[in-house]
This record gives sequence, C-alpha cells and structure tokens, in this order.
Amino acid sequence: MVSTTTPETASTVALKREFTVWSAGAVAFAFISPIVALYSIFGLVLSSAGPAGWWAFPIVLVGQFLVALVFAELASRWPLEGSVYQWVRRLAPQGLGWMTGWLYAWTLAISTAAVSYGAALFIGPALGLGALDGTTTLVLAFVVLVIATVINTAGRRWIKYVVGAALVAELVGSIAVAVYLLIFHRVNSIDVLFTLPGDGWDLTWPAMAAAIAFVGWSFVGFESAGSIGEEVQNPRRAIPKAMIVSVVAVGGVVAFSALAVILAIPDLDAVAAGEVADPVVETLLVQLGPGLAQPIFILFLVAFLATLIAVQTSASRMVFALARDGALPFASTLKMLRVRDRMPVAAVIVVAVAAGIVLLTSLVGDVYSMLIGFTVGGFFATFALVMCATVWARGRRVWSPGPFSLGRLGWPVTIVAALWSVFEFVNIAWPRTPEAPWFINYAVLLMIAILAIVGAVVYVRVRARIALPVDSADDESTPTLETQRVEDIS
Repeated sequence: MVSTTTPETASTVALKREFTVWSAGAVAFAFISPIVALYSIFGLVLSSAGPAGWWAFPIVLVGQFLVALVFAELASRWPLEGSVYQWVRRLAPQGLGWMTGWLYAWTLAISTAAVSYGAALFIGPALGLGALDGTTTLVLAFVVLVIATVINTAGRRWIKYVVGAALVAELVGSIAVAVYLLIFHRVNSIDVLFTLPGDGWDLTWPAMAAAIAFVGWSFVGFESAGSIGEEVQNPRRAIPKAMIVSVVAVGGVVAFSALAVILAIPDLDAVAAGEVADPVVETLLVQLGPGLAQPIFILFLVAFLATLIAVQTSASRMVFALARDGALPFASTLKMLRVRDRMPVAAVIVVAVAAGIVLLTSLVGDVYSMLIGFTVGGFFATFALVMCATVWARGRRVWSPGPFSLGRLGWPVTIVAALWSVFEFVNIAWPRTPEAPWFINYAVLLMIAILAIVGAVVYVRVRARIALPVDSADDESTPTLETQRVEDIS
C-alpha cells in the first residue's frame, strides 16, 4: 500500500524541487515533441494546402513564441503548480481562474488518451508486425497508458531519466533523418513551397487558414514547464528559460523536418489526390526501405511514450493544484502526497483513469472523434483565457513583473499574443467539414459548452471552500510556516 500524508497535512506539504532547468525544459520539449507534432498533423497540412502549407509552421511558431514570452513573465511572477489556473485566478475573478483550470485539466486528460492511442499505433510497425487491428491497438493503448502511469508514480527521477533520454533520441533522430533525406533523397525542388504541383491543391486563404489551424497542435505544451513550477529549482528564472527554449527548439526542428519530408515525397500529386494515407510513413518506407524505417518507427514509439509521460505529468499537477485549493470534489483525496517523495500519486492515478475512460470511447468512433477533435481547441481556449486575463490586469495597471520581464515590450507583446490566441482558437473551432456529422464539425464548441455547463455545476458546489490565492509559497526561498513545520518532521 502506498503511504501518503493525511489530507490535512497534504495541503501544506511542499513539493520537492527535483527538476532543474534542464529537466523542466525536457518535460516541455517532450510534451511538444517534434516527432509527435510532425506525425500528427503533417498529412492534414498537405491535404489542406499542399507543400505551400509548410509556411504555416513559421507563422504558428511566431505566434506561439509571443504567447511563450507572456507565459514566461507569468511563470516568473507566479511559479506555482497548476500554471494557467494559478495565473488567471490572480489576474481575474476567481470563477474565470477556476474555469481555466477545469478546461485545461480536461484538455490534458483527453490528450493523455490520444497520445496513448497514437503510441499504440506504432507498436506493430516497430516490432515488424505491420498495422494491427483496432481491438489489439486499443488493448496496447491501455498497456502504454499503464507503463506511463507507473513511470509517473515511480518518482521525479524516473520522469527525468525517461524524458531526458527521449529528448536526446528525438533530437538526434529527427535532425539526422531530415539531413539524410535532404542529402540523399531529395526528389522535389524547393520551388514546390511556392507553386502548386498538378491540379490537386487549390491554395486559397481558407486553405492556408486550415493549415495554420492544424499546425497549432505542433506548438502546444511549452506551458507544461510552468505546470511543475513548485518542483523546479530556482523556478522564477528556470521556468521562463525552459518555456522559451523549448518552443523555439521544437519549432525549428519541426519546420526543418517537415521541409525535408516534403522535398523527399516520391509523388506529390498522389498525396494531393488523397491516394497516400500517411505521407510521413509512406515517404520513410519508400526512401529508407523497411530495414532503416523500422528503427525510425521505434524512435516514433519512444517519442510518443515521452510525450505521454509529459502530458500526464502536467494533467496530474493541474488536478493536484485545483484539489489543494479545495476547488474539486474529493479534494481531500486528490491533494494527497506520498510521504517519501511528496509526489501527487492520487492525481496521477485519477488522470490515468479518466484517460482510460476516454480510450474506451474509441469503441464508439464518433464520440472519440469528437473528444480528440476538441483537444487542440481546448489548448488555445485556455491560452486565450490567460492572454485576455493578462490584458485585463495590465489595463487596470495591477501587473507587477517577476525577475523575467519584457519591460516596455510587455504591453504590446501581450496585446498581439492575445489577438493571436483568440484568432487561432476561432480558426481551430471553425467548422470545415460540412459532410461530417454536426457534432464532429462543431466538436470544439460543443465540448467547451458541455464542460462549461458541467463545470458551472461543480463550481457552485465547491466555490465556498476554495482557498484564496496566496503568493507566499511561490518561491523556494519563502516557504510558509506550515510548510516549514512539515518539512522539519519529514
């Protein structure tokens, strides 16, 4: 049986600061993951805008870089567990902060299920067995989820080891494969980024907007460095660095890898005609051959597992942060920490259970598709809420920065980042598939409406006991008296 603190003590126990700036950056990098990001959206980008859709990568990177700068300022001011939830509740009314945390927690839980399933899809190819049937893939998705949960409950050391190793493997693998394709298997001219091959693509502003919406998935997750704020050493300076470096590094690797794959695609017209289901896998198989492609599939599997661990870590910290403030039902259980290493084991397990339930909905395809379709919109809805709350606080002149500050650039950068976040949310939520069932076409808006209604009911039940924001525990150098007392007896 896992030994835990009592509920009363758990709310005051300090989380151990075992993550360095390197490991915090590794968590953020693994969450975004160049391999997962590229594989997840590359085919969609090509199908919507063709090779010229590559320009969506730098466009989204610039927008997300501005968001990361604002998040870095917020994390430097409040390096607290739960990041976006903690920031908004200090910048805006309590209800908006709670809804931000609620929405983000569910976004992360559903993403945990999605990444588990994505990892399972590569087990067959990685083992040389080819594609597996749906039932087998679902069973393997549960196995992958259990493995990630075991690692997440084993302790921060194991999280750092696995995520750090995966980071190195991804960087080497992504860059090495991209360079190899560019040098030895470049079959298309760079001009394809500016012209349309054949008649398969009709590049219009709506097509490019769709590509930008799909690429939005590639550059979320840098905020996860803030989700573990109270577990990072020297957080006011380390977390901003981790956020900014991770989004720039992943953005550069993804854009470079996407360019290499586009120039190596054997038949662009076949892709345009929809005859190639997966351009990334097909290109690797054709250009590298099965012998070399199989190790790449193993690398894909490792990347998905690392992303899963990072996403589940972020989700569990959001649940823990909400529960610690009394902002969730069963908070006394969800906020409990293991005595040995002060890990939020209960929150990790709850996220795994929620993700498992989401995985079961894959047996009902339309429901699962609706849930997965919501995830990217959920991220950008959260970003938009944080940005708007920051604009509101700056407009009221109640903002004071931490050690990391944009200075005079803070106000204009925040405005542009807020406009970008709102635009990208609307762009992602925009119905683009009239042939699909209405609940799939409006999945983002429908899921937000459902979560908002259910959340409003939950909030009414818990709001009377939600603790007021306290900044005294936002830096490792200023622990509260309660924290000091518990640390002394640990």
